[in-house]
Amino acid sequence: MWQIKKINELSSLELYHLLKLRIDTFVVEQTRIYHELDDNDLTAYHLYYQDKTNSDVLGYARIFEVDDHVTFGRVVITKKLRGTGMGKQLIERILSLCQEKWPNKEIIIEAQAQVAGFYEKFGFKKSSEPFIFESTPHVEMKYRVN
Repeated sequence: MWQIKKINELSSLELYHLLKLRIDTFVVEQTRIYHELDDNDLTAYHLYYQDKTNSDVLGYARIFEVDDHVTFGRVVITKKLRGTGMGKQLIERILSLCQEKWPNKEIIIEAQAQVAGFYEKFGFKKSSEPFIFESTPHVEMKYRVN
């Protein structure tokens, strides 16, 4: 079931499961050493899909406002469900939340370069040359809500 919560609304078990998915993917699977937790977690909306049977988090993203725009990141679908359409559902829910909370505000993300094409399918446009962030090639992408 899809849920949206601020960090103080998450149970300790929910927080454990969403952090486990993030660390399993971005640190272990992608073999990157970096600070997976940061201060953005404290202000973000945490959007996630939690399996009812075992509480595993199967999809996740965090969404928050930065200066004059909105951003999101830590977008992840568990390895066993990639390619099933869950990623599309996640992005649609992110865009819906952005429209609800920050109507007409520009969305700017720093996408891993290898998934830029995925975001382009939703209307995002590359707005920078590739750059290295947390040891991984990224590209800035923009989306205009209206």
